[in-house]
Amino acid sequence: MRAGLVRASGRRIWGMMYRHLALYRRSWPRLLELAYWPVLQMCIWGFTASYLAARMGNPAAVTAGLLLGGVLLWEVALRSQMGVAISFLEELWSRNLGHVFVSPLRPWELVAALIGMSMIRMVVGVAPAILLAWGLYAYNLFALGPILVLFFANLMIMGWWVALGVVSLILRHGAGAEALAWSVLFGLTPFSAVFYPVSVLPAVLRPGALALPSAHVFEGMRAVLLRGEIRWDHMAWAVGLNIVWTIAATLVFAGQFRAARVRGALLSIGE
Repeated sequence: MRAGLVRASGRRIWGMMYRHLALYRRSWPRLLELAYWPVLQMCIWGFTASYLAARMGNPAAVTAGLLLGGVLLWEVALRSQMGVAISFLEELWSRNLGHVFVSPLRPWELVAALIGMSMIRMVVGVAPAILLAWGLYAYNLFALGPILVLFFANLMIMGWWVALGVVSLILRHGAGAEALAWSVLFGLTPFSAVFYPVSVLPAVLRPGALALPSAHVFEGMRAVLLRGEIRWDHMAWAVGLNIVWTIAATLVFAGQFRAARVRGALLSIGE
């Protein structure tokens, strides 16, 4: 009985994922868009890093490594967040959300499908940028070692809970909140210490930055690149903060989804 329920849930999750995969299979512009921004970012920052290294010598070469590592890792969070948010918006734009929940699909199964699509979109989007960094600038992100897995995992999870927050705002405020799908995580970039340590920030902003898992990930990245040291304290903070923020975002999403269902917004949202 239990195994049958699990299989049924798995089929529903896969069905949602297959719907979105079919869209990419039939549309090369959609596939191109996945890798466009990561590759463009890598080109801009890669040329900047090459210029600094050529003009300033070895210290700038270290800085170049920090810049390229920061760009690639931050794209993991960005692509993960946008993968969930854009896949959800696809359902709104096609006026399909009401039809989806006429079916036996449960809210958590929708979220699981969106997360699955997010992982696929992230890999397809970031992999070309990683290869470009290696081919053009001789920068190997995997030289960070096995700790890179934890960096990726924490940034992906952060992208997911940020996306759940964005989806909650869309459920609450409708199409007027759609722009947040592209802007929220970019707005957190200055506080995530992607290209500089948290200590550079004004004292009043540091507690807010340290409340973000991404700041601890990038502090950990710099420790590995500059000193060859793994800062497990930062990793512990990143994992703990991700757990707290994920629980908070899940509760907010569940509340907003129930409210949207009660007032019939699942059928009218986006109009």
